Amino acid sequence: MWNINRILRNTLVAMLYALFAAGSLVLSYILRYDFAPPGEVLRQMGQQIPFFVAVQLIAMFVMGQFDSLLTFFSVPDFKRILKASLLAGLAFGSLWVFSGGELMPPRSIMVLNGILFVGLVSSLRLLLRHGRERWESKSNQTKDHLETVAIIGAGEAGARLAQRYLAHTGHGLKPMVFLDDDASKWGQQLHGIPIVGGPAWLIEKGQAAGIRRAVIAMPSASRIRMRAIIEKLEGKGIRLDTVQSYADLLQSNNAAARLRPIQIDDLLGRDPAELNSDKIREMLSGRVAVVTGAGGSIGSELCRQILLYAPAKLLLIEQSEGQLFLIEQELIGAGFKQLIVPRVADISDTERIRHIFTEHQPAILFHAAAHKHVPMMESQPVAAIKNNALGTARLAQNALACGVRKFVLISTDKAINPTSVMGAAKRMAEMFIQALQAANPGKTHFISVRFGNVLGSSGSVVPTFQKQIANGGPVTVTHPEMTRYFMTIPEAVGLVLQSSMMGSGGEIFLLDMGKPVKIVDLARKLILLQGLKPDEDISIQFSGLRPGEKMFEELSYNSEKMQETDHAKVFRLLTTAPQLEAVQAKLAELESKFAEATTDDLKRQMTGLVPEYTPDYSQPERMDTAKIKEAGLMKPATVRTFGKNLLPESNSTLVHQSS
Repeated sequence: MWNINRILRNTLVAMLYALFAAGSLVLSYILRYDFAPPGEVLRQMGQQIPFFVAVQLIAMFVMGQFDSLLTFFSVPDFKRILKASLLAGLAFGSLWVFSGGELMPPRSIMVLNGILFVGLVSSLRLLLRHGRERWESKSNQTKDHLETVAIIGAGEAGARLAQRYLAHTGHGLKPMVFLDDDASKWGQQLHGIPIVGGPAWLIEKGQAAGIRRAVIAMPSASRIRMRAIIEKLEGKGIRLDTVQSYADLLQSNNAAARLRPIQIDDLLGRDPAELNSDKIREMLSGRVAVVTGAGGSIGSELCRQILLYAPAKLLLIEQSEGQLFLIEQELIGAGFKQLIVPRVADISDTERIRHIFTEHQPAILFHAAAHKHVPMMESQPVAAIKNNALGTARLAQNALACGVRKFVLISTDKAINPTSVMGAAKRMAEMFIQALQAANPGKTHFISVRFGNVLGSSGSVVPTFQKQIANGGPVTVTHPEMTRYFMTIPEAVGLVLQSSMMGSGGEIFLLDMGKPVKIVDLARKLILLQGLKPDEDISIQFSGLRPGEKMFEELSYNSEKMQETDHAKVFRLLTTAPQLEAVQAKLAELESKFAEATTDDLKRQMTGLVPEYTPDYSQPERMDTAKIKEAGLMKPATVRTFGKNLLPESNSTLVHQSS
């Protein structure tokens, strides 16, 4: 809507453009006649000025240049000014043709007029932009106090980043050198900044040059290449950042806002796994899908990826209203409002879940809802059993009764020879759905997908370490020899979808998570990524194993037959399923003890269903192994792991060497 301020502003802009239109025509005549146009020519020019000015103003208005902010000028603005000049030139040329050249100046003057008009307007806009940037760059810091930064990658992203840094010095960064793998660029300059060599230059000469910070501007680089650069610069006292993406860099004038610190994912994460997208789409497209625990780390990523395969509808089931709200708003913002159905519900609430399933008739269910924090669950086994074991059992029975075609349980490596309540409860969940599948073949396909820790999930070790480093330390690690498997959340979820497509019921799928990582090494890498030195700038302290924790994680039992699948990072585990009646009886017995049993009593009862479980009792005692085996449904099994054999004292078998 027009207002007085806008009218005044546009009037001033019009007067400015009119001045340039008139000036460009006058200059064209002067140049055409060698700075001495005859009097008759000057009279002709005076008659033509009003017409030329009017046409130029109309063309600029059509191209939206009246509402354009004069102090912001870039290539798209230049293109619009050029188009306005061409539009005006087309009008002038048409009149010249129709009048036989009598009403218009010579063609050379019209060409000069267009060139001069574009040049004058663009020059003004550039000067105004430069003035604005100089004004904005004024801060408490002078250029002498700017932090020098090296930009790794002399490509499009690096060039754009340097341009933004040079234009906006208020963020306190000054690009000093470019580094690039391409030796043919060395010795040249980009935006006046020298390209001095490859990333190794920072190690050799960076410290002497006073560079303490570098930005990796290679958004399309593979993780292998990123790791090579990061590891090369580790421990050199250089803080590393990277650009989020080239698209993000284009969308913001604030270059600093489009950076992120190098994350542990960049070091431990692998390049995205190749998925059979056509088969996954065939499984999901046009069907109703369900994700339980939709607000959690794995559940929310499942929602994001499932929606890319065009389901008819996606049910988001989550017990936490706050978490559900966050993922709902994210998905609405991504344009999926019409596809999602958020529901606050507890998976143990049989009637509520049955009502939701009856109303929406889901075809495939991804069960990610679980209590996952190991030390927390040790003191409250009732919560872990209710949610992880009994909740899964009731959800699975509802899925079977309501005709869900596929039920996918997100399991964990902590279910193998568990030493924690959480792991034992997840093992119970695996056993129940295997037993339910065996008792009801040909109906719902029940499968489990087992993997280890995911990087960056809520409450996991990486965010904890990052907070401790930000606070100046110390970083607390439980034990110097503790190891864990790690995957990125997107990779784990992608492989869950791949496994789901291959499952026909009764299988446990195992994801190849690479080689185990020492937690203390993880802590050191996180410290180094901040340009700090472990044990000097940030201390590392060992706190000892917490209740329920294991030194090493395992991935499968020897009693489970491992088979390769069509995907190199997915393995199928086959085993004899327990009797459904026996599992149900043990779960019912456990549930009956909730009211009066102590924590240690419940842990003892859990060994009746999971004899491989080694409880961490609050009152240590020697268990009667014979009684446990007699009460158990399955015999204890030896274990095997990916990669390096972590338990040489056990009778474990190497089954796969990760690349």
